[in-house]
Amino acid sequence: MNTVRGWAARAGGGVLRIFLVLAALFWLLPTLGLLISSFLSPTELNEGGWWRALTAPSKLTAENYERLLANDTITGSLLSTVAIAVPATLLVLVLGSLAGYAFAWLEFPGRDWLFLIVVGLLVVPVQVALIPVSKLFGTIGLFETTAGVVLFHTAFGLPFAVFLLRNFFAQIPRELLEAARLDGAGELRLFARVVLPLGGPAIASLGIFQFLWVWNDMLVALVFADSANPPITVALQQQVRQFGNNIDVLAPGAFLSMVVPLVVFFAFQRQFVSGVMAGAIK
Repeated sequence: MNTVRGWAARAGGGVLRIFLVLAALFWLLPTLGLLISSFLSPTELNEGGWWRALTAPSKLTAENYERLLANDTITGSLLSTVAIAVPATLLVLVLGSLAGYAFAWLEFPGRDWLFLIVVGLLVVPVQVALIPVSKLFGTIGLFETTAGVVLFHTAFGLPFAVFLLRNFFAQIPRELLEAARLDGAGELRLFARVVLPLGGPAIASLGIFQFLWVWNDMLVALVFADSANPPITVALQQQVRQFGNNIDVLAPGAFLSMVVPLVVFFAFQRQFVSGVMAGAIK
């Protein structure tokens, strides 16, 4: 009986693995199609689907990427996206970590009410703030500037960051913090030497989410970014509006904009998984 159960369990596990592999391949199919399309000439793309290149790899060419890198609009938009995504991510991590520690371990008047307000801000949609913030940025001279886009993303990323990190930091044993205080550590030193190392996985997970959100954003960039030097999402959208079926530019541009988030995710994959598992366990 035990042998039969063991065979059944192994068979069930094998079927599950096959299903997961097939689901992953099906999920990656659009990405594969975009990658192959980015290496096909416009003539080949107009003659048929991208899958034709699987049987004739000689049709693949790097000319699309050569033209893309020679396109000042696309290359400038990539630099503009980096100039927005990196500061917006770092500001959210720094300010969110400090605020999360304060809400978790510092005593000050109105702490619980302020934290409830922060939690309430999580339900505020981005669309609600577009018009009033546009008027504010126009008044203070931040409309259509990189700084304005960074501030907008930072403001809307902070509520989730504070909520996540506060809950994570609150799980740190109080005895550990008290022992550090008895050794003469001040709050800043305690935060830098004890809290930050323990909260590394959660901070890395938050950084990945924030970076991906900012990098792939189009709505905020379309409203607030400099129209002369837009981020990559807006630049690709403008290419569609201006030239229509220029897939030879859109395909490599879209795939190139996808590569950076993938590199960031895989570079911090271990920290991301550690943060998710730590949150699940706690």
